Amino acid sequence: MAAILSNNLGYFFSDQPHAGSDRTAMLDLSGGERSWTYARLESRMEQVGQALQSIGLKPGDRVALIIGNRGEFVELFFGAMRAGVVPVPLNPKQTAAILELMTRDAGCKAVVVDVDAAPDAIALADSLPGLTKVALGAAPKGWTDYEAALAALPARGNFEPAISPDGIAFQSYTAGSTGRPKGVRLTHKGMLWSIRSTQEHWPTAASEIGLIAVPLFHKNAMRGTIKPALYAGAKAIIMPRFEPLAYLQALSRYQVTFSGGVPAIFAMLLQHRDLIETLDFSKLKLFSLGSSVVPQEIIDALEREFKGVKVKESYGLTEGGGPLRDPPGGGKAPRGSCGKAAIGYDVKLVTSDGESGVTEGELWTRSLCVTDGYHNLPEVTREKIVDGWLRTGDIFRVDDAGFYYFMGRVDDMFSCGGENVYPKEVENLLLSHPDVRDVCVAAIPHDVKGFAPAAAVVLREGAQTTTEQLKTFALERGPAYSHPRRIKIVNELPLSGAGKPDRKAVQRELIAYVPATG
Repeated sequence: MAAILSNNLGYFFSDQPHAGSDRTAMLDLSGGERSWTYARLESRMEQVGQALQSIGLKPGDRVALIIGNRGEFVELFFGAMRAGVVPVPLNPKQTAAILELMTRDAGCKAVVVDVDAAPDAIALADSLPGLTKVALGAAPKGWTDYEAALAALPARGNFEPAISPDGIAFQSYTAGSTGRPKGVRLTHKGMLWSIRSTQEHWPTAASEIGLIAVPLFHKNAMRGTIKPALYAGAKAIIMPRFEPLAYLQALSRYQVTFSGGVPAIFAMLLQHRDLIETLDFSKLKLFSLGSSVVPQEIIDALEREFKGVKVKESYGLTEGGGPLRDPPGGGKAPRGSCGKAAIGYDVKLVTSDGESGVTEGELWTRSLCVTDGYHNLPEVTREKIVDGWLRTGDIFRVDDAGFYYFMGRVDDMFSCGGENVYPKEVENLLLSHPDVRDVCVAAIPHDVKGFAPAAAVVLREGAQTTTEQLKTFALERGPAYSHPRRIKIVNELPLSGAGKPDRKAVQRELIAYVPATG
């Protein structure tokens, strides 16, 4: 029993001094303000394990979680693991077709649906034969009511903790922006090592308060806030969704000390400078930006507006954890860098020709938390994981001091007349224009060059800059080959479910766009 508890991710903070205490673990801001103490969270996770066993789920069975940002996501996610059941967290905003594909691919035996966040998933679940169905909210006919099921169980009853036979803790799915979504199998052993190593070398204090406004199904929220906060005895505040004014007010009201997310949400914050000036952010120490290209202009602007707050570019991936970090002991990476190789991780850069020991190339990483493989995709597993090394698909350069700088995705980089173009570099250049709020660069066909850069640009409110002025600005300040040949002014950039700019959608839009003439 002791071995199961210490090696099961569902119990990752149960042996810590604060487990079972009256300290506040989570505040849920959906529909008001709901609080979980550590004692309540422990009890609810135990009840989740009991409930899943009582409806017939066995160790190794998969349960799809189609749930919005609310405290129940956390108790279900880790409570399922306590019973050896493997949670499959899915994006409640995803299309029904993709949700069905992932639910079938994972072989889910059960599904938990947040009725308010994903009403369309009700019909989807009803259409899948043999699926045990649990509802958060008003339960449809034939469904198990989540709260009623937990209320019928003792806080600690006849419950046998377990681990899935294959050692898998949970199974996430990649966004599928470059093809079919892939199930990523992540192990108890690897995830526990990551949590414990992070606390040892980059500790979170029990006094910290983290704010989450990005989706809980995504690693940015779980690895960046939920796991380190709960392990340390700190407090996590969960917003149902990101909204700039509510986010700023929550940072101030709850005296938040750190928060993270994708660059797009922080770009939106900067449109509310008047409100920022009136609020108290005296406890705020850190913004962590990641999961997408991080423009240097956004980092600079945040540090100007939030005086004394450290703004860092973080790097991590579903399949391989966080292989790059600030040097331990309070060291800081240079501007534009994601950090050095983290303790316990092996990293190397490899060219497209397979040459290693270079200063620029695709990042490969090896550690205990690298995925066990891609579910039902042995060919992809063999291609992406080579002798334990995960090929990340991300291009970096490394300086003489060992600091790594993200350049872009392997499939984003393109050749323009023989010159390699990294969209991030063009985006950073355009973001240095005072009228540009956000930008996404993609390749479009070119009769002479093969491909050439094009850009979708969001202007600041009231700006009158033209596309021709932006082209001239880029041409005067950057290499001629990398200046955008086509620019489209848009109100907002299309985003993926994880809040990242959808570069493929932008590319399609730019290819189809015919600028007005004369």
